[in-house]
Amino acid sequence: MTQAIQAITNKSLLTLAIPIMLANVSEPLIGVVNTAVIGRLHDAALIGGVGIGSVIFGFLFWGFGFLRMSTSGLAAQATGAGDQTELAALFWRSLVLAFCLGLAMLLLSPFIGPLAVSLMGGSPAVQSAAAEYFSWRVLAAPAALANFAILGWFIGQGRTAMALGVQLFLNVSNMVLSSLLVLQMGWAVSGVGVASVVAEYAAFIVGLICVLIQMRVLQQTFAMNSILAFEKFKALVTANADIMIRTMLLLFAFAWFARRGATMGDQIVAANIILLHFFEVAAYLTDGFANAAEALVGQSIGAKDRPRYKHAIRLSTIWGMGFGSMIGILIFLLGPQLIALMTSDPRLVALATEYLIWAAVLPVIGAACFLFDGIFTGAMATKELRNMMVISTALFMASWAMFEPAFGNHGLWAAMCVFMLARGVSFAMCLPLIERRVFSLPRVS
Repeated sequence: MTQAIQAITNKSLLTLAIPIMLANVSEPLIGVVNTAVIGRLHDAALIGGVGIGSVIFGFLFWGFGFLRMSTSGLAAQATGAGDQTELAALFWRSLVLAFCLGLAMLLLSPFIGPLAVSLMGGSPAVQSAAAEYFSWRVLAAPAALANFAILGWFIGQGRTAMALGVQLFLNVSNMVLSSLLVLQMGWAVSGVGVASVVAEYAAFIVGLICVLIQMRVLQQTFAMNSILAFEKFKALVTANADIMIRTMLLLFAFAWFARRGATMGDQIVAANIILLHFFEVAAYLTDGFANAAEALVGQSIGAKDRPRYKHAIRLSTIWGMGFGSMIGILIFLLGPQLIALMTSDPRLVALATEYLIWAAVLPVIGAACFLFDGIFTGAMATKELRNMMVISTALFMASWAMFEPAFGNHGLWAAMCVFMLARGVSFAMCLPLIERRVFSLPRVS
């Protein structure tokens, strides 16, 4: 049974993007809810500890987000080429890889946890809270990485409503459990960690059931020979290695940002974490258009349809850039009220408001690089993703070295803006080369 790829219109783009946006925005809302819940305890160290712990898992869980990206890009190209057998085999390959990496992370956690917390810095109270959070949340590693494979597989096929259902189940469960365990049962930081573990494993079970249902629709069974094909596994691992380096550098930049904030005191790190949550919500919303572009670009390349490829890039860029700009304006206008909802500490409210302009500017600058991430992933241009991120990270560190000594926390935020701008410009310069390469390749059968 062959899936037909749909024509690209404003309606079809939004049909893909809106479910992903709804799914994506629920992810950073976990951090928002967790911060708000912990914020009711009136302890900046606990807010900072959970924030630092979340950054660490940015490295550990989202550091392995390459599993979603590579699975999505390859699934999109298999869908465009009408290769249902490869589409099914790809899922099982990605799932095996995800479980192996998740178990390895779990086994190494007694060494990773203390090292990560010490590297992040902060006061003893912040580090203690971060260590407690880590000790619980790391138990979710195998399920968390498996969920990346599930989501990527559905997004690559353009089945974003299914991805929405799985992701909403995961994130709403997490938020509800976090509120219950912290506010009703008094588990504080441990409650936030336990909520994440339970939600990840429950979502994996739900997601796997959805995949098996889709396998029946595709009339595909578990074919060991196809799954273990050496060249296919090699291509998956190679793509994952490139995207892993890109993702680790991205997360390094945000981890460095959080670490430098932690050296300025508990109030600064807490204010920065609150504002980063606003940016995360904006980034995940805009990323809905990037994920839609990822599916549409990959399918167009699989079908060797160059006009469709160009139209996918043009339309997703218009929508993504416009939406990112609108979100930035809303953050600037509504920021003071949103900050007050996040914490009841008047000093923290005033401090976060002082730096609000940076959280409003970042989504405007970052919209382009989010979109290019999706375009390059759909094209499986993983080496370019890696190389341009190396350049952008180097520029970020150079900017930080110049700006922070002179302007303090304002300089730290300015360096992050340079990082986002460098990503967008460098990716744009590579795009013509990518187009020439992918449409010079023979059609996938």
